[in-house]
Amino acid sequence: MARRVCFALDLVADAALIAEYERAHAPGAAWPEVTDAIRAKGFTAMEIWRTGDRLFMIAEVADDWPRAIPAELAATDAKWEAAMDRFQKPLPHAAPGEKWVAMDRIFALDDQ
Repeated sequence: MARRVCFALDLVADAALIAEYERAHAPGAAWPEVTDAIRAKGFTAMEIWRTGDRLFMIAEVADDWPRAIPAELAATDAKWEAAMDRFQKPLPHAAPGEKWVAMDRIFALDDQ
């Protein structure tokens, strides 16, 4: 059974960089090996939303997420992450080296 996880990250507040970041994430633009790595890690669905320079990722993950991935996928994934570094900045409360910060659900309509 899949479960939902959510993460947040900030972008450098530069309109040209944000537009370039969005182009890198447009349909068909992400490297195929990166999407393979995302799926191999146990993500079954993923969306990234933006408001201003804040990103919000909503993902459905398999019960055994996060999974170890093959070395060749991990290497490509690391190259993608390095290529995205110039666009991204950590949230103020992120741990050193942490990019996407996990979010805690604090409200669910179904629970009300």
